[in-house]
Amino acid sequence: MALRKIRIMGDPVLTKKCKPVKEMTPRIQELIEDMFETMYMEMGVGLAAPQVGILKRIVVIDTDGTPRVFINPEIVEKADEQTGNEGCLSLPGKTGIVTRPNYVKVKALDENMEEFTLEATELLARAVCHECDHLDGVMFTNHVEGELMDVESLEEEE
Repeated sequence: MALRKIRIMGDPVLTKKCKPVKEMTPRIQELIEDMFETMYMEMGVGLAAPQVGILKRIVVIDTDGTPRVFINPEIVEKADEQTGNEGCLSLPGKTGIVTRPNYVKVKALDENMEEFTLEATELLARAVCHECDHLDGVMFTNHVEGELMDVESLEEEE
């Protein structure tokens, strides 16, 4: 396993649509392991392959101590709303207010290329939406209501 360089907003790879994964290969398995290691090192809750420069439809998420892999994820249902602060490893030090669904149903393949469906709420639903956006070249900044804020200024308010 190895840490991968996280691409920062402005890198053209972050604006491109990713290609579906057709089969599990040793390189893709290694990518998934590296993505988890990189996400944990940066203290994130989710990471999409384009954030490490790979245009594949792969997302890793861990909001609650349960590492999850989503290959070729597709959000098939959304309901309700939640509004809150959101940040991104590709835009370090910044946060913004974003409204997302409070419930999503996502269909994807796991690391064994077996299909599964997951129903997610709250932070996990937010993370699924955020990371799936990355696979279509969309940054959270496209959804920010108002101005981006510095993370430090939020910490000072608390």
